[in-house]
Amino acid sequence: MSNTPINPHYRQIWQTVQLIPQGKVACYGQIADLAGLPGRARLVGKALGKVPDIGFKGQTVPWFRVINSQGKISFEQGSDNFEKQKQHLQDEQVVVIGTRIKLKDFQWQPDLSEILFALEF
Repeated sequence: MSNTPINPHYRQIWQTVQLIPQGKVACYGQIADLAGLPGRARLVGKALGKVPDIGFKGQTVPWFRVINSQGKISFEQGSDNFEKQKQHLQDEQVVVIGTRIKLKDFQWQPDLSEILFALEF
């Protein structure tokens, strides 16, 4: 990564994404809201594209757990990134049918203790 300063909002987003439990997904807008950045879903996508190779605060950022609000992987079907994200999700027992994940079954719904004590924003 270059010596360019990191957007402070990216840090908020990465920290929030790190809270998504294994086997669950969240939508870009949901992450924006939980990170204290309502209406900034596109910024979430941008931030996930800039995750440092070494992760954030010594932990990986599970970018692949973030999908669009229709429950779909946003990468073009068949692309390398699509296949990588799909494989990561399937490795965590998330069912991907075509491009879609059933949000009803797999969407992360943080409980009150997570909202009060884990989320900082």
